[in-house]
Amino acid sequence: MAKVLVIDDEEGIRDTLDTILRRKGYEVVLADGGRKGLELFRRERPEVVVLDFKMPEMDGMAVLQHLRDLNPGQPVIMLTGADIPGMEEQLRTYGVSEYVEKEFSLHRLGDALKRVLATCHSAPSTSVSADPVTIKDK
Repeated sequence: MAKVLVIDDEEGIRDTLDTILRRKGYEVVLADGGRKGLELFRRERPEVVVLDFKMPEMDGMAVLQHLRDLNPGQPVIMLTGADIPGMEEQLRTYGVSEYVEKEFSLHRLGDALKRVLATCHSAPSTSVSADPVTIKDK
């Protein structure tokens, strides 16, 4: 079972991802912000980090830079509430494995997790299929 660390300041997003990802067979660790996320990353060593781009105090780019210092090859899926021209290119420059807009259906996140984990040593044994739930940013 792959461990996924979700770092997002929105409780509703964290709770939804926690419920859905656990149903899909992932072990889920939740953090409500960047500092807590880095602390949990050091302790839990997840296979994948799902990271919100826009957070107060420490944004996703700052967290990503710290993650790169700790583990340059760490798979990271970045969530963002808005599509900004050129953002995907910029995020890929910083080593983001996948980029998903927050107004997404969960199958897109599931597909991103499968692709990221396929490149890791331990892919989850359960399949991730389309899910009718759509997450909306506030």
